[in-house]
Amino acid sequence: MNSIGSGGEGPTPILLLKTKSKPNDGYEDQFSGEKDCLPFQPSFVPVLEHKFLDEGLDIVRALLRNKQIGKGPGSKYGGLIFTSQRAVEAFAKLVEEGKGSKLRNDKWPFIQDIPVYTVGPATSRALRAIPQEPPLKIFGSDTGNGEALAHYMLEHYGEWYHDRNTKPLLLFLVGEQRRDIIPKTLMDHTLPDDRRIQVDELVVYGTGVMESFEEDFTRLLLETKDKIMRWVVVFSPTGCEAMLRSLDLLDPETGKAKASQNSTKKNTYIATIGPTTRDFLRSKFGFEPDVCASKPSPAGVEEGIRQYLQDKC
Repeated sequence: MNSIGSGGEGPTPILLLKTKSKPNDGYEDQFSGEKDCLPFQPSFVPVLEHKFLDEGLDIVRALLRNKQIGKGPGSKYGGLIFTSQRAVEAFAKLVEEGKGSKLRNDKWPFIQDIPVYTVGPATSRALRAIPQEPPLKIFGSDTGNGEALAHYMLEHYGEWYHDRNTKPLLLFLVGEQRRDIIPKTLMDHTLPDDRRIQVDELVVYGTGVMESFEEDFTRLLLETKDKIMRWVVVFSPTGCEAMLRSLDLLDPETGKAKASQNSTKKNTYIATIGPTTRDFLRSKFGFEPDVCASKPSPAGVEEGIRQYLQDKC
């Protein structure tokens, strides 16, 4: 496999299965330009369609309006959890909407005194972009994944409410598809009562595959089929089936991944943004991606790819 990563045939295509962020996308910045004699050529393939769900948004709206998210003893929830930018967007929509109401005051949305937990730099940036004075108290952005965030919260949230034997509930705003590692860890029945934290998950957005995804992805695959190496980066379980089908890696009879390609003929390599998508590929399709980023960030993805190439070359 010495030819892998040589970069002699021009930039290595890296197909990013996500919508390009505006005005700037960190993945485009990360994979543009030549580093260590291995230039990449990033292309974006939008996969997901998101839709805010009125039922969940109505509940959050009522909680904010009635000051049920706060540090006071009368509040139902003592903190918030976000692990996706779409959940942040849904929440930001409600915050902005409430600013125009005559019932609000300068302290809206009344959550300045609670911890807001997040994982990954992108979600943290989205939260910090919500206009708020004083700014939201955001924690956990460096934890990297849901499991690490959950263990961080056990200590941090416990200390935040150290004067209470029973910790206030945490509200976790989620999409229809998510891992359950955070609530399972925080509500583990083996934890002492004074450490266990009840988590309520509230679905505020739904996700589906864009109708155009498979066609767009197949077109890019045809354009790059003769490359010695190309990478596909997967950001979500949604679209994994269409991705595998487009790559002719899915057995239509079993619904599982076909046997591994002959390593001497393989030119397509798969990287996932983190363990959620990797575990979905494993459990649903029996497919093992080549790389799982240690941190859900542009630098984390590139580090994983370069480490793989270093190990294999």
